Amino acid sequence: MDKKKKLRSSEWFGDDGKMGFVHRSWLRNQGYPDDYFEGRPVIGICNTWSELTPCNGHLRDFAEVVKKGILEAGGVPMEFPVMSLGETIMKPTTMLFRNLASMDTEESIRANPLDGIVLLTGCDKTTPSTIMGACSVDLPTLVVPGGPMLSGRFRGEKVGSGSMNWMIKERQENQGYSAADIREAEVCVARSIGHCNTMGTASTMATMTEALGLTLPGYSSIPAADSRKKMYAQLSGRRIVEMVKEDLTMSKVLTRNAFENAIIVNAAVGGSTNLIIHLTAIARRIGVDLKLEDFDTIGSKIPLLVNMKPSGKYLMEDFYYAGGLPVVMKELTPLLHKETITINGKALTANYTDAVCYDTDVIAKLEKPFQDKSGIAVLKGNLCENGAVIKPSAASPKLMKHRGKAVVFETMEDYHERIDDPNLDIDENSVIVLKGVGPKGYPGMPEVGNVDLPKKLLAKGITDMVRISDGRMSGTAAGTVVLHVSPESTVGGTLALVQNGDWIELDVNQRTLHLDIDPAELDKRKKAWIPPKPVADRGYVKMYIDHVEQADQGADLDFLVGGSGSKVERDLH
Repeated sequence: MDKKKKLRSSEWFGDDGKMGFVHRSWLRNQGYPDDYFEGRPVIGICNTWSELTPCNGHLRDFAEVVKKGILEAGGVPMEFPVMSLGETIMKPTTMLFRNLASMDTEESIRANPLDGIVLLTGCDKTTPSTIMGACSVDLPTLVVPGGPMLSGRFRGEKVGSGSMNWMIKERQENQGYSAADIREAEVCVARSIGHCNTMGTASTMATMTEALGLTLPGYSSIPAADSRKKMYAQLSGRRIVEMVKEDLTMSKVLTRNAFENAIIVNAAVGGSTNLIIHLTAIARRIGVDLKLEDFDTIGSKIPLLVNMKPSGKYLMEDFYYAGGLPVVMKELTPLLHKETITINGKALTANYTDAVCYDTDVIAKLEKPFQDKSGIAVLKGNLCENGAVIKPSAASPKLMKHRGKAVVFETMEDYHERIDDPNLDIDENSVIVLKGVGPKGYPGMPEVGNVDLPKKLLAKGITDMVRISDGRMSGTAAGTVVLHVSPESTVGGTLALVQNGDWIELDVNQRTLHLDIDPAELDKRKKAWIPPKPVADRGYVKMYIDHVEQADQGADLDFLVGGSGSKVERDLH
């Protein structure tokens, strides 16, 4: 950092008059010595720990480890809480509150005497929300990802803490699972600290963060319970102090090339479709022009290098033992933007030259991948004018080109009420259409796109069907599921006009999703369509409904797009 450039915290602590007295004095009750206020970088530790967020339950301990590193490097650690988002607990969906948590993060950073930021993250939305908020302030920032759980073990079977969820209904129906069986499985699946141990959204977000260059290299793959996780946390504390001295801000790391790298890496690891919405929102916060189509043109031809649930058979612990993300990054070197800067000050691929693969059944060579083409396919057509997405690596090949009659559910409640009705007119060739679960419609765009199949089809051994919705799906799930249909049904997208018995054509290779209907009939339905009433008339939920953008734009609030930087505009005292 330029020696003439003052620390941001000096705006608070560097004044010898009344306001300097005020800003320093009340902190004195914590026992801080003089040198805490005399030019040492103040590092904010943004902690998403909460007992209501099981995946982040260990981050309170991790904060103390980060503090050690900050103190060792000559910085002053200041831990602060922000809204935590527990994916498995919160209703109606954590996605409703991602933007609120980002606002909490942004304003907490902007309003306080902080020179650099460490983001402690874990569960799905805690990573993108805090990164989005930090982007809008643009200080030196790095991420300490909490890490995945150890592999689940249940009656001799290795099970994923996320993917097991999607087996429960089928096992209850076909294998007679009792309540006692379910209770036993619960404990066996989630047997250590950490987030989901599949390549679900939490692991995808951690992988994305490292691919963007926001973590120390190798950090994202380490299980939460591994002692090396804490070692890296301590080193991260040291590094953020140096980043402040170097003035290595987020906007210098998060370039267009860094975002393209994240898309490539996500494809290679078989990452969650949720990456699309979160990465787009992050890009729009930092000022990078990232389009929905970029996820297809950049990522769809990338080979699948990681054999991990839900696209494969292994879990994050196996991935780490095989060499983890460093091996994948090394394999991808010919395809990546090699010179993008990372938070350790080095070029991206220079961080991974020494990586070694210890199990080629978990991590494949670039020339011999598990699939030739992975990534996300972006669909267009009259059913999704602004786009929809599907994850081919998690879909059934035989359904990638399919024509079937629509079985329509107007709401999630309608689905729950009728899906297991023995008289429901549905078979394995039908297309399940779920409306009203987009950003405005639910609201919050829940992970319900991979809805369970009807009991009567599960009993026949059917395990997959084409499903279409304006919602999302869990990164731990698999299936031929078309998601993020935009415009959503609630704002009058074509999805709102689909009726039972309509023919729908899906062709993933051609990137099309088409409602086979006479244009005159479609126009008639449009004229007769009545918008649903908003579900809220006050508070944050009303603000969200009024201002949330569509899925193809990242589902951020329109007034949060872009950032105003970290300048202290005025002292309000």
